[in-house]
Amino acid sequence: MSGFFDKLAERQMQKALAEGKLSRLEGEGKPLPEHPEEAFVSAGEAVGYRMMAEHGALPEEVELRRAVEAAKAAYAEAVTEDAKRRAMALIAELEMKLAIATEARKAFMR
Repeated sequence: MSGFFDKLAERQMQKALAEGKLSRLEGEGKPLPEHPEEAFVSAGEAVGYRMMAEHGALPEEVELRRAVEAAKAAYAEAVTEDAKRRAMALIAELEMKLAIATEARKAFMR
């Protein structure tokens, strides 16, 4: 079903481009800002998260995702088996907390 919406959105963007509605917009010709945390959430949630971030309040899920990525980087840089074991334990703990936070948000949104 999402393929239908993808095609519909693409048609609307092409139509707006052909009509010149996408010309002279702020930031034209510049790359889009990167928001990697938005890859894991719906577009509506991403907008809400962005608004909260602009005002200095990030949801626990976003902070936990960043912590997981940092822990994975630490694991990749670990040299000894003990350091790798500690990093893996931290990753598991953070991923568990992230799953709990995600499920709590989903339950709250129902």
